[in-house]
Amino acid sequence: MNQLKRTPLFGAHQRQQARLVEFGGWEMPVQYTSIVEEHLCVRRASGIFDISHMGEVRCQGPAAARFLNELLTNDIRKLTPGLGQYTLMCNTHGGVVDDLYVFQKAENDFLLVINASRIEADWQWMQEQLQAFPERTQVRLDNQSDITGAVAVQGPATVGFINACVQGPSTGGALVPRPTDLKKNQIGCFSFQGMPVWISRTGYTGEDGFEVYTAASLIESFWETCLDVGRAVGLKPAGLGARDTLRTEMCYPLYGHELDENTTPLEAGLKMFVALDKPAFVGREALLEQEQRGIKRRCVAFKMPEKQPPPRPGYPVWVPGISEAVGRVVSGTQSPSLGVGIGMAYLPAAHALPHNVVEIEIRGRKIPAEIVPKPIYRPAPVS
Repeated sequence: MNQLKRTPLFGAHQRQQARLVEFGGWEMPVQYTSIVEEHLCVRRASGIFDISHMGEVRCQGPAAARFLNELLTNDIRKLTPGLGQYTLMCNTHGGVVDDLYVFQKAENDFLLVINASRIEADWQWMQEQLQAFPERTQVRLDNQSDITGAVAVQGPATVGFINACVQGPSTGGALVPRPTDLKKNQIGCFSFQGMPVWISRTGYTGEDGFEVYTAASLIESFWETCLDVGRAVGLKPAGLGARDTLRTEMCYPLYGHELDENTTPLEAGLKMFVALDKPAFVGREALLEQEQRGIKRRCVAFKMPEKQPPPRPGYPVWVPGISEAVGRVVSGTQSPSLGVGIGMAYLPAAHALPHNVVEIEIRGRKIPAEIVPKPIYRPAPVS
């Protein structure tokens, strides 16, 4: 059995007496107190997550933007220094290699943040695509995953203390003086203990918040500083359990659940992040063909009645009157915010309609569930 990897914050998690689990080859905290408590803390105040297991790849050079525009589905040409976008990386069949964030740090300098479970596969795919790129000598890829630490600080109270966690903008790196001056999807470089930290106004919870990237050797000091400064507004550490319930309420995809190499962004409901009007990107032809032929299955969100057991991944989904299951749950949980079971599933397009009633099979019982618009839970808007 391969030994699990540990983030630079492993010691901090042990001191907090976190319950640790395996996730994507990493030993990570699933909870510190309880998933529900940590979830509601993020919704009502602020929570801090270790996301150092995520991968970071830097792409630089005169042809970096052109390379990324052919590698990724979204339109890189819409980025300017200090701005990021959610995007996907597809194979030639239109299946998703990974979903990721790409930030433009400066002219000809980009940061790609990728899923922990996909670091090796993504890195190999990027290198293969670079070798086929005509201007490959004008692009440099650098896998910085092992030397980067990262945390996410999420929740409505975060804006009340995040500025106090840094010592102003980093020389030449920040376009704004304070983290709270960042708009949604913007990134800036700030100073912490004399070292640069990159902070973006992004997250995986639906709440206002920030994601922070810095040297692995520095991230524990930043974590402790946040906990110390944020204690007054109720900041608490949160684990993967709350991260999953928060993202499920928002219907954010998780690779290996809503996304994989046999699932396209169009099936997943992510067409808004696919610039089919671009001249070329990997998977474009397959996605155009799928759109023209019609999408045969779609990812839907559903909500269970009160006082019913929560759905879990793999549970069969039935349509009344049809003699076999039409799909399976890909994400499912008890919603701490709503107090009912919620989830997502792939269904044939004919049945993937809002307000349709399906049945989730849970331990031999078929329990009705309503298909609902995404997101299932809608937080207060981010300013």
